[in-house]
Amino acid sequence: MGEHIGPKIIIEFSNGFYITETVIWCWVVVAALITLSLLATRNLKRNPKGLQAWAELIVETVYRYVHDTMGKRNMAFAPFIGTLFMFLLFSNALGLLLFRPVTADLNAAFALSFMVFFVIQFNSIKAKTLKGYLVHFIKPSPLMLPINILEEFTFPVSLGFRLFGNILAGVIVMDLVFEALGWISTSAMRLPIPLLQTVLPLPLNAFFDMFEAVLQAFVFSMLTMAFIAKAITAHDDH
Repeated sequence: MGEHIGPKIIIEFSNGFYITETVIWCWVVVAALITLSLLATRNLKRNPKGLQAWAELIVETVYRYVHDTMGKRNMAFAPFIGTLFMFLLFSNALGLLLFRPVTADLNAAFALSFMVFFVIQFNSIKAKTLKGYLVHFIKPSPLMLPINILEEFTFPVSLGFRLFGNILAGVIVMDLVFEALGWISTSAMRLPIPLLQTVLPLPLNAFFDMFEAVLQAFVFSMLTMAFIAKAITAHDDH
Protein backbone atom coordinates (compact mmCIF):
# COMPACT_ATOMS: atom_id res chain seq x y z
CA MET A 1 0.00 0.00 0.00
CA GLY A 2 2.94 2.30 0.59
CA GLU A 3 3.89 2.09 -3.08
CA HIS A 4 0.96 4.21 -4.24
CA ILE A 5 -1.88 6.24 -2.81
CA GLY A 6 -4.57 5.11 -5.24
CA PRO A 7 -6.34 1.74 -5.16
CA LYS A 8 -4.71 -1.25 -6.83
CA ILE A 9 -5.94 -2.42 -10.21
CA ILE A 10 -7.14 -6.01 -9.84
CA ILE A 11 -8.38 -6.78 -13.38
CA GLU A 12 -7.37 -4.87 -16.49
CA PHE A 13 -8.94 -5.40 -19.91
CA SER A 14 -7.38 -4.81 -23.33
CA ASN A 15 -9.75 -1.92 -24.10
CA GLY A 16 -8.38 0.08 -21.15
CA PHE A 17 -11.25 -0.73 -18.80
CA TYR A 18 -10.16 -1.97 -15.39
CA ILE A 19 -11.55 -3.02 -12.04
CA THR A 20 -9.88 -1.77 -8.87
CA GLU A 21 -9.84 -3.22 -5.37
CA THR A 22 -12.41 -0.55 -4.45
CA VAL A 23 -15.01 -2.14 -6.70
CA ILE A 24 -14.21 -5.62 -5.38
CA TRP A 25 -14.51 -4.55 -1.76
CA CYS A 26 -17.72 -2.63 -2.49
CA TRP A 27 -19.34 -5.86 -3.64
CA VAL A 28 -17.85 -7.76 -0.69
CA VAL A 29 -19.35 -5.22 1.73
CA VAL A 30 -22.73 -5.40 -0.03
CA ALA A 31 -22.67 -9.20 0.06
CA ALA A 32 -21.72 -9.17 3.75
CA LEU A 33 -24.56 -6.80 4.63
CA ILE A 34 -27.11 -8.83 2.67
CA THR A 35 -25.90 -12.06 4.30
CA LEU A 36 -26.04 -10.58 7.81
CA SER A 37 -29.51 -9.17 7.13
CA LEU A 38 -30.80 -12.56 5.98
CA LEU A 39 -29.26 -14.33 8.95
CA ALA A 40 -30.60 -11.76 11.42
CA THR A 41 -34.16 -11.96 10.05
CA ARG A 42 -34.28 -15.73 9.75
CA ASN A 43 -36.52 -17.42 12.32
CA LEU A 44 -37.54 -14.18 14.00
CA LYS A 45 -38.44 -14.56 17.67
CA ARG A 46 -40.51 -12.38 19.99
CA ASN A 47 -37.64 -12.33 22.49
CA PRO A 48 -34.63 -11.65 20.26
CA LYS A 49 -31.24 -13.17 20.96
CA GLY A 50 -27.88 -13.13 19.27
CA LEU A 51 -27.74 -11.58 15.82
CA GLN A 52 -31.43 -10.68 15.82
CA ALA A 53 -30.99 -8.70 19.04
CA TRP A 54 -28.07 -6.75 17.54
CA ALA A 55 -30.03 -6.09 14.36
CA GLU A 56 -33.03 -4.79 16.28
CA LEU A 57 -30.76 -2.55 18.37
CA ILE A 58 -29.26 -1.04 15.22
CA VAL A 59 -32.68 -0.53 13.61
CA GLU A 60 -34.11 1.08 16.75
CA THR A 61 -31.10 3.38 17.04
CA VAL A 62 -31.36 4.46 13.40
CA TYR A 63 -35.09 5.17 13.70
CA ARG A 64 -34.51 7.17 16.89
CA TYR A 65 -31.84 9.34 15.25
CA VAL A 66 -34.00 9.89 12.16
CA HIS A 67 -36.93 10.86 14.38
CA ASP A 68 -34.80 13.29 16.41
CA THR A 69 -33.04 14.82 13.40
CA MET A 70 -35.67 14.80 10.64
CA GLY A 71 -38.94 14.67 12.56
CA LYS A 72 -41.71 12.11 12.83
CA ARG A 73 -43.15 12.79 9.37
CA ASN A 74 -39.85 11.86 7.69
CA MET A 75 -39.43 8.41 9.21
CA ALA A 76 -39.66 6.90 5.72
CA PHE A 77 -36.01 7.91 5.23
CA ALA A 78 -34.87 5.62 8.07
CA PRO A 79 -34.16 2.55 5.85
CA PHE A 80 -32.07 4.68 3.49
CA ILE A 81 -30.12 6.29 6.32
CA GLY A 82 -29.60 2.94 8.05
CA THR A 83 -28.34 1.29 4.87
CA LEU A 84 -26.04 4.23 4.16
CA PHE A 85 -24.60 4.14 7.68
CA MET A 86 -23.97 0.39 7.66
CA PHE A 87 -22.35 0.50 4.22
CA LEU A 88 -20.08 3.34 5.34
CA LEU A 89 -19.24 1.59 8.60
CA PHE A 90 -18.21 -1.66 6.92
CA SER A 91 -16.41 0.18 4.11
CA ASN A 92 -14.46 2.41 6.51
CA ALA A 93 -13.54 -0.47 8.83
CA LEU A 94 -11.85 -2.67 6.23
CA GLY A 95 -8.54 -1.43 7.61
CA LEU A 96 -9.11 -3.67 10.63
CA LEU A 97 -8.55 -6.60 8.29
CA LEU A 98 -5.50 -4.86 6.78
CA PHE A 99 -7.36 -4.07 3.55
CA ARG A 100 -7.81 -0.68 1.92
CA PRO A 101 -11.09 0.99 2.98
CA VAL A 102 -13.54 1.57 0.15
CA THR A 103 -13.96 5.21 1.13
CA ALA A 104 -10.21 5.84 0.85
CA ASP A 105 -10.91 5.99 -2.90
CA LEU A 106 -12.05 9.46 -4.04
CA ASN A 107 -14.30 7.87 -6.67
CA ALA A 108 -16.23 5.92 -4.02
CA ALA A 109 -16.48 8.92 -1.68
CA PHE A 110 -17.79 11.13 -4.48
CA ALA A 111 -20.19 8.42 -5.68
CA LEU A 112 -21.74 8.33 -2.20
CA SER A 113 -21.84 12.12 -1.82
CA PHE A 114 -23.41 12.70 -5.25
CA MET A 115 -25.94 9.94 -4.59
CA VAL A 116 -26.95 11.83 -1.45
CA PHE A 117 -27.01 15.08 -3.45
CA PHE A 118 -29.47 13.66 -5.99
CA VAL A 119 -31.64 12.23 -3.19
CA ILE A 120 -31.76 15.69 -1.64
CA GLN A 121 -32.64 17.44 -4.92
CA PHE A 122 -35.28 14.87 -5.87
CA ASN A 123 -37.03 15.07 -2.52
CA SER A 124 -36.76 18.85 -2.47
CA ILE A 125 -38.57 19.07 -5.83
CA LYS A 126 -41.08 16.46 -4.67
CA ALA A 127 -41.85 18.40 -1.49
CA LYS A 128 -41.87 21.94 -2.92
CA THR A 129 -42.81 21.30 -6.58
CA LEU A 130 -40.45 22.40 -9.33
CA LYS A 131 -41.59 26.02 -9.07
CA GLY A 132 -41.03 26.14 -5.32
CA TYR A 133 -37.66 24.44 -5.72
CA LEU A 134 -36.49 27.09 -8.18
CA VAL A 135 -37.95 29.96 -6.16
CA HIS A 136 -35.99 28.96 -3.05
CA PHE A 137 -32.77 29.91 -4.84
CA ILE A 138 -33.79 33.59 -4.77
CA LYS A 139 -34.80 33.68 -1.11
CA PRO A 140 -34.59 35.84 0.90
CA SER A 141 -33.48 38.11 -1.97
CA PRO A 142 -32.75 37.65 -5.69
CA LEU A 143 -29.25 38.94 -4.89
CA MET A 144 -28.67 35.65 -3.06
CA LEU A 145 -29.07 33.58 -6.24
CA PRO A 146 -25.33 33.01 -6.93
CA ILE A 147 -24.61 32.23 -3.28
CA ASN A 148 -27.56 29.84 -2.96
CA ILE A 149 -26.56 27.99 -6.12
CA LEU A 150 -22.94 27.78 -4.95
CA GLU A 151 -24.01 26.49 -1.54
CA GLU A 152 -26.26 23.85 -3.09
CA PHE A 153 -23.76 22.45 -5.55
CA THR A 154 -20.64 22.59 -3.38
CA PHE A 155 -22.30 20.40 -0.75
CA PRO A 156 -21.55 17.03 -2.44
CA VAL A 157 -17.97 18.10 -3.13
CA SER A 158 -17.31 19.08 0.50
CA LEU A 159 -19.12 15.98 1.78
CA GLY A 160 -17.10 13.67 -0.46
CA PHE A 161 -13.76 15.32 0.32
CA ARG A 162 -14.47 15.24 4.06
CA LEU A 163 -15.09 11.50 4.01
CA PHE A 164 -12.23 10.72 1.63
CA GLY A 165 -9.70 12.95 3.40
CA ASN A 166 -10.33 11.57 6.88
CA ILE A 167 -10.25 7.91 5.84
CA LEU A 168 -7.25 8.30 3.51
CA ALA A 169 -5.33 10.13 6.23
CA GLY A 170 -5.77 7.10 8.48
CA VAL A 171 -4.58 4.77 5.72
CA ILE A 172 -1.45 6.84 5.08
CA VAL A 173 -0.60 7.22 8.77
CA MET A 174 -0.98 3.51 9.46
CA ASP A 175 1.02 2.64 6.36
CA LEU A 176 3.89 4.88 7.46
CA VAL A 177 3.76 3.48 11.00
CA PHE A 178 3.88 -0.12 9.73
CA GLU A 179 6.80 0.60 7.41
CA ALA A 180 8.75 2.45 10.10
CA LEU A 181 8.22 -0.30 12.67
CA GLY A 182 9.16 -2.93 10.11
CA TRP A 183 12.43 -1.11 9.40
CA ILE A 184 13.19 -0.71 13.11
CA SER A 185 12.50 -4.40 13.75
CA THR A 186 14.54 -5.84 10.90
CA SER A 187 17.27 -3.22 10.38
CA ALA A 188 17.82 -1.33 13.64
CA MET A 189 17.05 -4.15 16.09
CA ARG A 190 18.07 -6.90 13.61
CA LEU A 191 15.16 -9.14 14.56
CA PRO A 192 14.42 -12.12 12.28
CA ILE A 193 10.78 -10.95 11.92
CA PRO A 194 9.19 -7.46 12.07
CA LEU A 195 7.95 -8.07 15.61
CA LEU A 196 7.14 -4.42 16.37
CA GLN A 197 4.60 -4.35 13.52
CA THR A 198 2.37 -6.80 15.37
CA VAL A 199 2.31 -5.07 18.77
CA LEU A 200 2.88 -1.31 18.78
CA PRO A 201 0.41 -0.24 16.02
CA LEU A 202 -2.61 -1.70 17.84
CA PRO A 203 -3.67 1.52 19.65
CA LEU A 204 -3.37 3.56 16.44
CA ASN A 205 -5.10 0.82 14.48
CA ALA A 206 -7.96 0.83 16.98
CA PHE A 207 -8.39 4.59 16.52
CA PHE A 208 -8.08 4.91 12.74
CA ASP A 209 -9.85 1.69 11.78
CA MET A 210 -12.49 1.45 14.53
CA PHE A 211 -13.26 4.80 16.15
CA GLU A 212 -12.62 6.84 13.02
CA ALA A 213 -14.67 4.40 10.92
CA VAL A 214 -17.70 4.77 13.20
CA LEU A 215 -17.22 8.53 13.54
CA GLN A 216 -17.06 9.21 9.79
CA ALA A 217 -20.05 6.96 9.07
CA PHE A 218 -22.00 8.81 11.77
CA VAL A 219 -20.99 12.29 10.54
CA PHE A 220 -21.81 11.46 6.91
CA SER A 221 -25.22 10.03 7.89
CA MET A 222 -26.06 12.96 10.19
CA LEU A 223 -25.19 15.51 7.51
CA THR A 224 -27.31 13.58 5.02
CA MET A 225 -30.29 13.64 7.39
CA ALA A 226 -29.84 17.33 8.17
CA PHE A 227 -29.65 18.40 4.52
CA ILE A 228 -32.57 16.21 3.43
CA ALA A 229 -34.69 17.64 6.25
CA LYS A 230 -33.67 21.16 5.27
CA ALA A 231 -34.38 20.54 1.59
CA ILE A 232 -37.92 19.21 2.08
CA THR A 233 -38.93 21.90 4.58
CA ALA A 234 -40.85 24.79 3.09
CA HIS A 235 -39.48 28.26 3.81
CA ASP A 236 -42.50 29.13 5.96
CA ASP A 237 -41.94 26.05 8.13
CA HIS A 238 -38.43 26.99 9.29
